[in-house]
Amino acid sequence: MTNRRSFLKGVTGAGALSFLGSAGALSVLGNSPAFAADVSGYKALVCVFFFGGQDCHDTVLPFDQASYDRYGELRTGILAEYAQNPGGSSRDRDRLLELTPTNAAQFGTQQFALPEELVELKTLFDTGNAAIVGNVGPLIQPLTAQQFQADVLPQPKRLFSHNDQQSTWMSSAPEGQVLGWGGRFSDTVIDAGANTEDFFTAITTAGNTVFLAGEKTTQYNLNTNGPPEVDGLKNFNSALLGPAADSELAVKLLEDHYRSIGLTRTNLFERDLATIADRAFSLNEQFNTALDNAQALSTPFPGTGLGNQLRAIANTINIKSALGVGRQVFFAGIGGFDSHNSQATDLPNRQRQYSQAISAFFQATLEMGAENDVTLFTASDFGRALIENGNGTDHGWGSHHFVVGGAVNGNTVYGNIPPYDIGHPQDAGNGRLVPVVSVEQYAATMGKWFGLSDPELLTALPALSNFITRDLGFMNGSSS
Repeated sequence: MTNRRSFLKGVTGAGALSFLGSAGALSVLGNSPAFAADVSGYKALVCVFFFGGQDCHDTVLPFDQASYDRYGELRTGILAEYAQNPGGSSRDRDRLLELTPTNAAQFGTQQFALPEELVELKTLFDTGNAAIVGNVGPLIQPLTAQQFQADVLPQPKRLFSHNDQQSTWMSSAPEGQVLGWGGRFSDTVIDAGANTEDFFTAITTAGNTVFLAGEKTTQYNLNTNGPPEVDGLKNFNSALLGPAADSELAVKLLEDHYRSIGLTRTNLFERDLATIADRAFSLNEQFNTALDNAQALSTPFPGTGLGNQLRAIANTINIKSALGVGRQVFFAGIGGFDSHNSQATDLPNRQRQYSQAISAFFQATLEMGAENDVTLFTASDFGRALIENGNGTDHGWGSHHFVVGGAVNGNTVYGNIPPYDIGHPQDAGNGRLVPVVSVEQYAATMGKWFGLSDPELLTALPALSNFITRDLGFMNGSSS
């Protein structure tokens, strides 16, 4: 017999009632009265996921002459493709944007740069509002290339697989996992009473994602123009029904039908679904009313897919008081990073898009006075191999990521950026990087800033217990 609680969770979590914005799950698990999370004030985490696996070697580039020359030897095909682009190669050393991190001495003679397509992120880095975390990826415990190749220590399953590594980044397990660490963080702050309306805790602009899936958390699906509309209601208009039709009455009657207004359901499942539908409509009305009554943000956003998503997230943060929230976790995504070929034409376009969108988002937080309360971070399936396959790259493992916000200890490179070469202690083969920073450490550093206690972090991120350093120091208030 179907378990009613599992059924209800599946209905909303899987988006079977997507027209409700996935906002209507019943609160079927009671809150516990005492938790240690600090949920004073407002804080938000925003994940921007690069689907396909961004090439970290073509994002944080070598700038010292020796490293750059070696990089050129290993990537002659890709650099030749860049040289064919209109305007010449944005990867010529004299066009790269040199980074001058506060901890440059930590890397000896190594110097780093960003491509000119990331000029906005370079500005955020220089002004201390962005940090780079080098060589991050899924790990069960610290691991070297030698240990990986000898298979003497536990290592993540199904490496180099898109779906599995996306899931592992989001949930610490391959495809099929049902709980993500964003959802677990949300569960914790829900238990701590951070929000008067729990359904606005975890919000996605990129469809249902395991990252936001929790035991008590139901992710709210947000369109770039606000809550999703019911297709059936959108279709009831005078153009469809004829000029004599009362379209407003038709819409009202159909909405009442969806909400089971005036009906008494005897079947338990029918009553639950009716409650879900009615709750979803109410939440969407609350969201739309808050948007209508808010002072509109003046910050311009690029009209790209990611730009529109981050604009929607900024607008949501702008109405946080009306929504009754003190903690939120957001998820946005951009695809097209699986650069097996045509990397020189495809990757710069994606980098330009996310650099401009992230910069606009940060400017919007400044406009709201929320720059110290909102932290945006990037994630991806994996990095890519340093050894090229002609004009593209193959799947890798560790990668370099950006963390952006006023609470970030910026202008610093955390973790490690291995040599742009092969055969070093973190080379898993062909220049694939064995991570030195686990996703758990990356997440825990932000989770601590978010307000989770050490025991709560260990519950949300079980593999964290295998790492001595659990706070990488890139957030204000963190230890370095």
